[in-house]
Amino acid sequence: QLQFVESGGGLVQPGGSLRLSCQASETISTIYAMRWYRQAPGKQRELVAAITIGGNTNYADSVKGRFTISRDNAKNTVSLQMNSLKPEDTAIYYCNADYLATLNKWGQGTQVTVSS
Repeated sequence: QLQFVESGGGLVQPGGSLRLSCQASETISTIYAMRWYRQAPGKQRELVAAITIGGNTNYADSVKGRFTISRDNAKNTVSLQMNSLKPEDTAIYYCNADYLATLNKWGQGTQVTVSS
């Protein structure tokens, strides 16, 4: 089935930036919505950002204005540009197709740690 490999995470100081990448194993051109989620220690997985086939985007209030999601259907990739990072952004970040999230199918994610 369609799978995703996330990369680009790491340790960054508050106020810093990271760009996460998600490589899909198959085409994503027909997937209505691609999404980024995150899960912090001891917390539920939460939706961070989504982008539709038409390029419409939605963001969680906590990241609006700081994060930008994009997709490149030709390369089967999805990216998440994260600026002005805060300690509360620390989490494992996952990308997913809308229907796979519904089926609770996830990749390994990539760790983002924001700390001074």
